[in-house]
Amino acid sequence: MKIQKRLKELGIELPKPSNPIGTYVNAVRTGNLLYLSGKGPGAVRGKVGADMSWEDAKTHARATGLNLIAVMNDELGDLDRVKRIVKVLGMVNCTPDFTDPPKVINGCSDLFVEVFGDRGRHARSAVGMASLPNGIPVEIECIVEVDDAKKKDGKKAGKKKR
Repeated sequence: MKIQKRLKELGIELPKPSNPIGTYVNAVRTGNLLYLSGKGPGAVRGKVGADMSWEDAKTHARATGLNLIAVMNDELGDLDRVKRIVKVLGMVNCTPDFTDPPKVINGCSDLFVEVFGDRGRHARSAVGMASLPNGIPVEIECIVEVDDAKKKDGKKAGKKKR
């Protein structure tokens, strides 16, 4: 299924990818792997277990997933080039007694499966942190396998004629 069509069916409009807030880039490609820098949910601030519930934080993890998909789209030019979401690392800004970071990061993981189907199933780590940049409740990064059988223009990749 075409991913853009799937996004429309789900009523999802991708945000514009945010600019890095430091000396780094949104993504780096090496071989057929695209490494995405950590993203957050935007201007939301708070600590899970003190300022917000895990359910609210799960919603912010989903928003973070949308931000990551926006970066994939920006970098690849076509979300159908996502062969597989390989690995997700989810970090949750939480109190020391909060023991359910995986429940929070499910917001992103569930979104990836909704959008990409089985290609969205991934290995994952979900950990609690004492703090995150600018007080955001979640930060998520991921590794994506890229399908080079399709170029940005939708044509199959192949050897150039000489």
